[in-house]
Amino acid sequence: MTLCELLTERETQIAALVFEGKTNRQIGAQFGVTEQIVKNHLRGLFDKLGVWSRLELAVYVAQHGGRDWPRD
Repeated sequence: MTLCELLTERETQIAALVFEGKTNRQIGAQFGVTEQIVKNHLRGLFDKLGVWSRLELAVYVAQHGGRDWPRD
């Protein structure tokens, strides 16, 4: 299964924004959702990618394409 099949489009977008240094509040405002919804997406991302924090998520994105994320 490829990364694109594993993650939802929204999860992919949120991971990219975390990589860019955006806060949950900024991400929520961009998508018109609450910070709690962003946190829910992040929990799903952490589980799917095997990371434990926003920092580890940002490093994961950096190692897998950075600004060209996602790259299978």
